[in-house]
Amino acid sequence: MRHLVTSLAVAACLLFSAQFQAQGAEARAVRVGVLKFGTVSWELDTIKHHGLDAAEGIDLQVVELASNQATQVALQGGAVDMIVSDWLWVSRQRAEGADFTFAPYSTAAGSVMAPADSPIRSLADLKGRRIGVAGGPLDKGWLMLRALTIQQHGFDPDKDSEKVFGAPPLLNEQVRGGGVEAVLNYWNFAARLKAAGLRRVIAVEEIARDLGIRTDVPIIGYVFHDAWAEADPQAVRDFLRASLKAKTILRESDAEWLRLAPLTKAEDDATLLALRDGYRDGIPTAWSDAEREDAARVFEILAKLGGRDLVGDSPRLAPGTFWTGFDF
Repeated sequence: MRHLVTSLAVAACLLFSAQFQAQGAEARAVRVGVLKFGTVSWELDTIKHHGLDAAEGIDLQVVELASNQATQVALQGGAVDMIVSDWLWVSRQRAEGADFTFAPYSTAAGSVMAPADSPIRSLADLKGRRIGVAGGPLDKGWLMLRALTIQQHGFDPDKDSEKVFGAPPLLNEQVRGGGVEAVLNYWNFAARLKAAGLRRVIAVEEIARDLGIRTDVPIIGYVFHDAWAEADPQAVRDFLRASLKAKTILRESDAEWLRLAPLTKAEDDATLLALRDGYRDGIPTAWSDAEREDAARVFEILAKLGGRDLVGDSPRLAPGTFWTGFDF
């Protein structure tokens, strides 16, 4: 039944697209810069495959780039209209005079993973352990993990554990081979570890809950210039509607994931299923004042430990960080 509902929704989108084009309207281009093999590509591919952009009267143009820094440079230089980044970067840029703003893409962050037979069962067990951490000392998940461990267990793993910072794929190899006892890795790499039989100790989303964050705060999102959005706010809303429709397909259709399997680079069925489930867990279900207020609370938690190295000269979330032209 779910597949039937999805098929009907897609058919309706395609019918609208044909009617729109028949009227002679010109689709507005929306250029999105993404990492070539990043998870965002799965959603954008779904949009294009099903004509969801055309159904909204826009023309999604995917610009593949080599690194996160390259996407930021492309946005700053006007080579693309949107990228995917986190709102901490947006806030810091706004505090320094830029006009970037943010709309949600995903709430997925990451997890602490350990071998199935590991004695590590909770954050309390991390004291004195060798921990792999993706993203470096200013990683949002790492700072939140530290905050909760200090609050609930009275020690700081930054000082009381042995940290190993590294690239996500390398850290996965390390925890599987015994080089580290546990690893805090991004959600898609944690999914691959789950498929390989490792056990989740705690997810960053659970850490946020234990720190008093009541809603599912999007971690990353679509970032664009205020000026671009003000020039054509309808194009932004049309793109975000296409994004939500793609998420509906990805949430409801298992067949869609079989189509996307080559793009995910999943080595086997178990990995594909873990990636599918991890992506679905990160689909935002709401974006309103409640989520934005909780994001400001997360900012305060992160700023206390990350300091100026993380947030620059802005002691609080910069006004305008979140685009308020599209709630759901």
